[in-house]
Amino acid sequence: MIAIIDYGVGNLFSLQSSLHEIGAEAVVTSDEQVIAEADRIILPGVGAYEDAARKLRETGMADVVRREAAAGKPLLGICLGMQLMFDVGYEYGEHEGLGLIHGAVKPISDVIPPDYKIPHIGWNALNIRQETPLFKYIKEGDYVYFVHSYYAADCDESVLATTEYGADLTAAAANGNVYGCQFHPEKSGTTGLNILRAFVEL
Repeated sequence: MIAIIDYGVGNLFSLQSSLHEIGAEAVVTSDEQVIAEADRIILPGVGAYEDAARKLRETGMADVVRREAAAGKPLLGICLGMQLMFDVGYEYGEHEGLGLIHGAVKPISDVIPPDYKIPHIGWNALNIRQETPLFKYIKEGDYVYFVHSYYAADCDESVLATTEYGADLTAAAANGNVYGCQFHPEKSGTTGLNILRAFVEL
């Protein structure tokens, strides 16, 4: 069973529907016991880094996620959920993340040309940088759907894939059993479902 963590941030039910579509059992929950009993965990998220990080702490989910990750349980962060996996986020200040993947979350405006629109919204190709079981059902150049204004930086050793949007931006990263996708698998058609299917099989 997959626990989709509900901490007040994220498009939880479309993600749950996508998992059901591939035959996976998934529940949306903030119950520590349910999360502890789950085989895998997904941390979704949309919105502002500071707000989401605060809600994670206030709900107690930050400690739960760290504990389950330390126990070796497969964990997938999606969009803002991925960004929260990193050490620190610089969205309207400096905010502490979960510290599960080393690096920092910075504005894409720092690295893309000034004529590129922010946020980066739309379909972009994946440039695969490392072999990973998360990508076993997809291939180089497959397209996925992004919506973001910030990206994971200073994390070269953890980058699984990048995408080109005026600069090479981190599209996916990992540290052991902890995985993150900057894009939305649940909005990425067959490619996204195949990534979720691979996660379910970890």
